[in-house]
Order: sequence, then structure tokens, then C-alpha cells
Amino acid sequence: MTDATDSGAPRGESPMPLTRRELRQRREAAAIAAASGAHLERAQEAGPPDPAPNRPLAQPSSGQPSEQPPSGQQRTGEALFGSLAGMFAAPETLTSPRPTVLTVCTGNICRSPLAEALLRTRLADLDLRVHSAGTHGLVGEAMTAPAQQLARAHGADTAYADAHRARLLTEPLLEDADLILTMTVEQRDYAVRMLPRRLHRAFPVREFARLAEGLDDERLRSIADAAGQDPRARLVAVVEAVSEQRGGGSPRRGDEDVIDPYRRAFAVYEESAAQLLPALDEVERVVRAAL
Repeated sequence: MTDATDSGAPRGESPMPLTRRELRQRREAAAIAAASGAHLERAQEAGPPDPAPNRPLAQPSSGQPSEQPPSGQQRTGEALFGSLAGMFAAPETLTSPRPTVLTVCTGNICRSPLAEALLRTRLADLDLRVHSAGTHGLVGEAMTAPAQQLARAHGADTAYADAHRARLLTEPLLEDADLILTMTVEQRDYAVRMLPRRLHRAFPVREFARLAEGLDDERLRSIADAAGQDPRARLVAVVEAVSEQRGGGSPRRGDEDVIDPYRRAFAVYEESAAQLLPALDEVERVVRAAL
């Protein structure tokens, strides 16, 4: 029987002990695999969902095609296992030459996918990647119906919302993000504990908006220009300049959280969106100034 220090070395050779991080990742992988099996079993019992509307996504200015939403049975199987593969992929398989914004909430089915869908739609003309994850992501689940309704009401391309499947926040996702926008201070702290070197790139979204107000477009463009021509370097420079506006202070716990509407009345979803939308306006301004 293999013990906790076994690294899979051939018999007769001394196995290398696993690090605490490797042990944690194996436990997480086992738990997620078990959870995903339950998700898939329920999906198979319910049958394939209705296919997404046959509507093309907006194309970025680079001419490269955007991700197309899965349809029919693909939405049940490929979307689920695609999310699982992404969760445990090595960092190099997630790395993109494009600037990357990551939105984060708890289950990745309400607030962060709404923020993702709106930012992807608003910034579709830029060569930018926007995606989302949850600190306790309900892996494989779709956006809640009220969140999808609000996404449509506020101008998001419906294909983005239709295609969404929740995934778990992991170190590789944080490693690859140039800007990390959480919905609460607690989620921001969770992300920073997971990957401390992302301290100056992770913000509660409403805090980011408040801090960014101190930097006008001209100043933001000047900071980006000083970083050179690489788009990722430009965005990182601007994001870190926003971080410096903290002046060593901490986010105001609770004051700038986006309320969690999950399993609550539609009025709470609307309140949550009303807190989120003005912050996304400021995020859009900053990203455009950087790129």
C-alpha cells in the first residue's frame, strides 16, 4: 500500500517525499473528481440541455476567433471536463500572450461570471482575455437564471453567459492573471494566501474602482507607455500603480463587498448588480487606458 510519501518511483528506488503543496493538490483533485462525477451523473439523468442560441460571438480586433459556447451534449460533457482540465493544468498550459483579467467570487455561478460576461462584451474590441473562477467553485454548474437575466439586461453577449460553467480557483489561474478582481475582501485575502506574490494584482472590485479614481486617463497612459509595448507589461504596470494608491492601507472590510445574491430574491440580485456595475465602468476605463 502506498503511503503519503510515495511519489510513484519504481520499486527498489527511494521515493521522493511529496511537498505539502503536492499533497494538498492531490487531495483537491480527488475531491473535485468525486464532485464532478456527481454533477455528470445528474446531468445525464436530466438529459442534454437545450442548445445555446446560434449566435456568433463578437470578434476581437486581432481577428482571432473568440471561444464558442458548447452546445447539446457537449455542454454536458466537454464543458464540464474542460473546466476540470483547466483547474489542474500546469501553469504553462494556461499562460497566454494576451493580457488577462480574472474575476472571482465564491461559487462562480452569480457575481464573478456576471462580471466576466460584462467585461468580455465591453472589451471585445481589445486583444484581452477575461475569465472567472470561485474560491469554492461549484464545478460544472451554469450561471444562475437571475444572473443570466441581469447579464442580458445590462448588455452582455448572451453566448458568454450561456457557455459559462463554474470552475475552482487555483494557483495556476492566479499565476496567469494580470488583474484579479474579487467580489469581497475575504475572497481577495483567500487569493493572496493562495499565491502571496499576487498581492499587488488582487483587489476587491469596488476597492479597485475607488483607488483607480485617483489616476486619470493621461496618467494611466503615461504609466503604461513607460512599461513598453508588451500588452501584459502595460496592464501590470497600471494595475500596480493602482495598488500603490492604497498607501499601505488595507481594503475596508465589508464596506466594498458586492453582496452575494445566491438563493435569494431577485431584488437582491439587482442590488448586487447595482454595486458591481459602477466598479466595472472604472475597470473598463483603466484597461482601455493601459492597452
